[in-house]
Amino acid sequence: MMNKKLYTINVYSENMAGLLNQVTTIFTRRQLNIETLSVSASSIEGIHKYTITVHTDASTIEKVTKQIEKRIDVMQAHYYTDDQIIFQEVALYKVPALSLLGSNQVEKLVRKHNARILEVNQTYAVIELTGHPEETQALYDELMPMGLWQFVRSGRIAITKSPVERLSNFLALVESRKGKNGAE
Repeated sequence: MMNKKLYTINVYSENMAGLLNQVTTIFTRRQLNIETLSVSASSIEGIHKYTITVHTDASTIEKVTKQIEKRIDVMQAHYYTDDQIIFQEVALYKVPALSLLGSNQVEKLVRKHNARILEVNQTYAVIELTGHPEETQALYDELMPMGLWQFVRSGRIAITKSPVERLSNFLALVESRKGKNGAE
């Protein structure tokens, strides 16, 4: 039996149209379900970072990461376990304004979960919570009986515990090679 666990993959590339489709196809072909997906600019100008989570085994995650890295538009791809990264997600909850104004129960939950109220109007209130999945789920579970109207949770965002992006070392190596080839 395979020992499956949640892995986080960081993929670095220039912002290229169609790359997301190429990457997700790799997961589809292996019949792996992407749990979360987040794409944003990275700390390196002009480079975007895809953060993908998937439940699988060590052998499969290694193969998938190598296959992703072979894509022409991908600069690098790395996979991590939860103990190698710092991660969070953001959740938004919309509740009826009466739930917030009618009693202090919602306000107590907001404080209990270290959430914050983003907007309140006559119709609804929007609450935001940043945390781990079990934290955002716990607030969801407690708000449901009060009439939760809408709920959305972002994909995982993650940074490594390393002081620099692994891609920085790669780019420095590429630059040094260009300098050496230009000097000959």
